[in-house]
Amino acid sequence: MRDGRAPLHFAQNISEGSVNLRGVNADVAHPDPQARPVKLAPSLLSCDFTRMADDLQAIGDADWAHVDVMDGAFVPNISFGMPILAAARRASPLFMDVHLMIEAPERYLKDFAAAGADGLTVHVESTPHIHRAVQMIRELGKKAGVTLNPGTPLEAIKPVLADVDLVLIMSVNPGFGGQKFIPQSLDRIRTVRHWLDDLGSPAELQVDGGVTPQNARAVVHAGASCLVAGSAVFGADGPRAGLERFREALK
Repeated sequence: MRDGRAPLHFAQNISEGSVNLRGVNADVAHPDPQARPVKLAPSLLSCDFTRMADDLQAIGDADWAHVDVMDGAFVPNISFGMPILAAARRASPLFMDVHLMIEAPERYLKDFAAAGADGLTVHVESTPHIHRAVQMIRELGKKAGVTLNPGTPLEAIKPVLADVDLVLIMSVNPGFGGQKFIPQSLDRIRTVRHWLDDLGSPAELQVDGGVTPQNARAVVHAGASCLVAGSAVFGADGPRAGLERFREALK
């Protein structure tokens, strides 16, 4: 199924304490993170491309497959484009969660949708017309996501926050896999979680970059509902074992 297996439920009892977050309405009751289902989205950037179909089968009980598209201009690396996405689509029924790290993404939204994307996420820094890009994605019948680099103020996503199905918090600088999680990202996750809850938005709050079984609980407790992981899933012992480590960590 495109929606994947039933999401995990976070089961940790932690008191977060008092946190003063600018722009948060303290009078609004916010859902308990323990009750929030958590999706796992292995990043195909870290799979073995000589056996991508096998790796997709191995992560078949994940929730989503995350597809990082880089153009060598918006970020200092080139990954892959529509043909690889189309091949992944043929090989797997998983929800294809496509993260576009490209300049002027509006030019290619229709092509990626046709190639098999189920969701398309665009950067606020990549276009001066972020609202138009989000509307284009919705008009294509796809889930619309918005994201921003770690150094971009969170306020940049506020104009479209009520219009998206997903917000992606980058916890590394985009462009390369295998980077370490930026600790300050936890505050950014908390802030956006409060904003989404204040809106009553059902949007996924996704986190990508340096997410491992060791920090997954902290990321979820901060408010994430979807974890992207590449090298932490596609390790030497295979992606099935990598996914199982995340599931054990989130019990």
